[in-house]
Amino acid sequence: MTVPIPQDQHLTHSATDPAIDAIDSAVVNVNIELPDDHEASVTPIAPSDVAVESTTVVLGITGRPMPTFPAPRPLTSHGPAYVIAMTNQKGGVGKTTTTINLGAALAEAGRRVLMVDMDPQGSLSIGLGVNPDELGGKRTVYDMLMDSKASPANEVVMPTSIKGLDLLPANIHLSAAELRLAGEVAREYALERALEVVKPYYDYILIDCQPSLGLLTVNALTASDGVIIPMECEFFALRGVEMLRETITKVQERLNNRLTIDGVLPTMVDARTLHTRETVQAVFDAFGEAVFHSTISRTVKFPETTKAGVSIIEQAPNSSGAQAYRNLAWEMVQRLEAKGSVAT
Repeated sequence: MTVPIPQDQHLTHSATDPAIDAIDSAVVNVNIELPDDHEASVTPIAPSDVAVESTTVVLGITGRPMPTFPAPRPLTSHGPAYVIAMTNQKGGVGKTTTTINLGAALAEAGRRVLMVDMDPQGSLSIGLGVNPDELGGKRTVYDMLMDSKASPANEVVMPTSIKGLDLLPANIHLSAAELRLAGEVAREYALERALEVVKPYYDYILIDCQPSLGLLTVNALTASDGVIIPMECEFFALRGVEMLRETITKVQERLNNRLTIDGVLPTMVDARTLHTRETVQAVFDAFGEAVFHSTISRTVKFPETTKAGVSIIEQAPNSSGAQAYRNLAWEMVQRLEAKGSVAT
């Protein structure tokens, strides 16, 4: 079934139609300069000095009115950290890109952020300028999980090029962790135990999970307060999200009753296509208000920043992609502050 999205409709009318002319006259014309690579589905953060009459309603791709999210207020103190797992067992949906750029946007807003690479491929480490192949002889997440007393997290942490943003790196050695943890008592709590020593020093801890629902991902969910699910806007992603929700429910019931779904994030959005709009509508039908208003569109900037080992906030701060991740960070902070989950 075709689900019409109001923002994608092209309306035409006769110049002599008095009813339409009356509506047109009630809308203030606002000219907002957008980045050169701006794409239709990215929500720009409106300048504070632009006034739009209350009769003007901008609808997002989910069909909901699109709010304007204020910049997070400065913090007078830091910690304890709110822990978020970036999870989806389907690969290539934007988990690592979202972890890097959400973290950078939070750091830009004055939050102290720790990134945890829980993928043996080391994609998060690579995206932050750390070569996993050059970590030989240095302690990583693997060492921390195997013996958090001999390799405490505060001694594994590495600074990044972004002020206020640190990294717990990983490499291929992490792939052995599942086998070694399998025979351990309380194996699902290894990451949670390891992070306790650093939680007082950060406002957010973002965990980039591997594309599977194995023991490493279960560890991430057990250690987390919330989950963000990046989801590519295509049909097969829907089934994968349903399987993930079942896993989250089991973790909530058996291991971590504080775990919540903080949001579902549509990624690789192309609002011009019917398939994307129908997929987003199906996700909204399934998850309701848990779906973020903010969405992430396709842009060539993301592969470029990954290759450079930096965030899009650093390399292209005025691009539509950077604006989209600022929107996401500001929306997420607003949600968590409203729930009382983080300090204000």
